[in-house]
Amino acid sequence: MTIDRPWKRPGAREYAKQRIGLVLHPPVRVTDVPPEMRKLSDLPVATRDGTKLRVNVYLPDGDGPFPVILSAHPYGKDATLPKHRRNSWKPNFQYRLMRQPTEVSFSSETGWEAPDPAWWTSKGYAVVNADLRGAGTSEGKASLLSDQEGEDVFDLIQWAGSQPWSTGAVGMLGVSYLAITQFKAAALQPAALKAICPWEGFTDAYRDFFAPGGVIERGFTSLWLRGVGRTVRMAANMSRERDEHPLRDDWWKALAPALEKIEVPMLVCTSFSDHNLHSRGSWRAFERASSAEKFAWTHRGGKWATFYGEEAKQVQLDFFDRYLKGSDAPPPPRVRLEVRESRDVIAEVREEKEWPLARTNWTRLYLGEDGALVAAAASNGGTARFRSRRNGLSFDYRFDRDTELSGPASLKLSVSLKGAEDANLFAGIEKWTDGKYVPFEGSYGYGRDRIAVGWQRLALRRIDPELSTEFAPVPSLDTLEPLSPGESVPVQIALSSSSTLFRAGDTLRLVIAGRWLAPHNPLTGHFPAWYEASPRGTCEVHWGGESGSSLLVPIIP
Repeated sequence: MTIDRPWKRPGAREYAKQRIGLVLHPPVRVTDVPPEMRKLSDLPVATRDGTKLRVNVYLPDGDGPFPVILSAHPYGKDATLPKHRRNSWKPNFQYRLMRQPTEVSFSSETGWEAPDPAWWTSKGYAVVNADLRGAGTSEGKASLLSDQEGEDVFDLIQWAGSQPWSTGAVGMLGVSYLAITQFKAAALQPAALKAICPWEGFTDAYRDFFAPGGVIERGFTSLWLRGVGRTVRMAANMSRERDEHPLRDDWWKALAPALEKIEVPMLVCTSFSDHNLHSRGSWRAFERASSAEKFAWTHRGGKWATFYGEEAKQVQLDFFDRYLKGSDAPPPPRVRLEVRESRDVIAEVREEKEWPLARTNWTRLYLGEDGALVAAAASNGGTARFRSRRNGLSFDYRFDRDTELSGPASLKLSVSLKGAEDANLFAGIEKWTDGKYVPFEGSYGYGRDRIAVGWQRLALRRIDPELSTEFAPVPSLDTLEPLSPGESVPVQIALSSSSTLFRAGDTLRLVIAGRWLAPHNPLTGHFPAWYEASPRGTCEVHWGGESGSSLLVPIIP
């Protein structure tokens, strides 16, 4: 066996220096808005129960009418705008908090993760930026992620479609929460909604955000809950509700949108650089929506630099021109696949017809002796042990030819515990070239991420057979089954989707541990992500023989 400490990877000092430089001088450029753009501030929109929501409307020069791009969120449509100080614009502080690898550029009327009104009005669109119930200048108290919120967004869409400056065709666009608000509203099928573009948004709050694999996230979720708790007038304490519902019960299920009821054309960004937050949910939206015309746009770059970048904006524009203006712009590719060699090297960008790819050669690599991954399971079994909070295991496979892995991966393990009845298992796939760790872009601007990661609480290992496939196991997360002393149990861990090229001689490394795989350090770690570690004890992984411990990877011929 090979004992490893996955949170110790070379290059941390150099990365920390870069992080400090980007905190002091984030590469964000804010521009003035064009004088011809018109802004209508704080217009009231009455919902079906009489609550008044407030919106800012941005209009192009001319009489119109115009198709509408709408976004809605709880962050404050005015509070998150850049501030003008000392003859320059200061962007939202989160651009300092979370690393920006390349320049981000937008106008001074661009809210956090919202479309840039200056750019979209220059293309002939009206832009509506809305405060959700209980946020900003809107009335009422918020119930985030709820059916009530979906109905409010439905009412905003219908209002935008009925205004004299509107053609009646409304599309939705935005990142993160501004993507999430699109799903429940689209499932209600408002007549004015003609297309949506959710750019990286989760679709299951428990599985994707608060407790992936049943492992409680205490970093970004806690930070986010504190933030909205201070700025949003809440109908209930969401932090308390989260703690009162540790399993995926009916309370959590009610927060998930009915994706199968979405029928409008959909362009969904399903990045490979956000698997701690939105990537799984974005793929779920693409797979389950009933839209006849739905498209997945993948990338592994920085979230905000990509969204506001010229290529992505052109794709978004062509999409909305086609479905809101009725132009002859061609549809996007069914799947735009970006294959990476490393964080900064794109190997290929190509069009595909489905996901996962139909020609995938699903290949099992078995855990074996001396920390090896091998093509066939050993006839004799063995055991590898690690202390749940202090170290982990690694297993290596060396490629003898250039090989592309594109798709989800999954890990099967036979596990037993000593000194504990439960554990949180973390697994990751790494790339090593010439003995050096190869980093990739990750969630929250983390620049030292792995190719793919997965989480699983052992006591919540039961698999939902209706939702699961061999390459994508889905735990039900609703029934606790602690381990008995000496009991060995099978566990399946879903690993996030990715698209990576390995050259001949490169090494794939599987890492397994009982604590989060990144260091708990804001400069070198995956800040602000942090997951609950395992109880203290020893974890035993059994390999070979009848154990079935293996890694399933998607090799593309």
